[in-house]
Amino acid sequence: MKIAEKKALKRESIIQAALQLFATNGFHRTTIPDIAIKLQMSVGNLYNYFSSKDILAQEIIRYTSEVLGEKIREVNDTDASAQEKIKQIVTVYFTMAKEKPEMIEYFLRVYLSNREVFSDGCEGMVCVSGFITEIMVFFDENVSSGELRNQDFFSAFGLFMGYLGGMVFLKGEEVLPKEIEYYIEDISRNIYNALKA
Repeated sequence: MKIAEKKALKRESIIQAALQLFATNGFHRTTIPDIAIKLQMSVGNLYNYFSSKDILAQEIIRYTSEVLGEKIREVNDTDASAQEKIKQIVTVYFTMAKEKPEMIEYFLRVYLSNREVFSDGCEGMVCVSGFITEIMVFFDENVSSGELRNQDFFSAFGLFMGYLGGMVFLKGEEVLPKEIEYYIEDISRNIYNALKA
């Protein structure tokens, strides 16, 4: 294995470990030494990869956005109807919330709750562009085809993410009486009915 590949793998392992710790313990209660201990590496070596906790936090939100964006890109690349794509996106999001809850928890509990960490170089939606871009593509294509109503992007995005984020939050708080997959049909139908032309 080449040095560059080893470094990329180590960088990925740091992101994964920090993601889990930040999502579980919160941003401020997690320290660089905590992350180093989890990885069984020295603090100095960790700083060779990320020069500060804030930079690591920004890299994690970029990483989670790219992972989610790639999944939505796969949905966008299909010939499915807008209604079916909505169901697929809801399924992707809920599946990620179940299988990789730390990614969604990080977004909800770290990214949205610690905006000061993401102000320098991560303003607005810069660090979540992988995800946002694919949602924009979804809306553009389905408005152009006449399946979805033409409206301000942020109104449509807020509605879509309000449903998804709300349900995942309720899941995380253990309020939902059933597994999150149970709600895919109803949530997808509600989103489609609110957005359709």
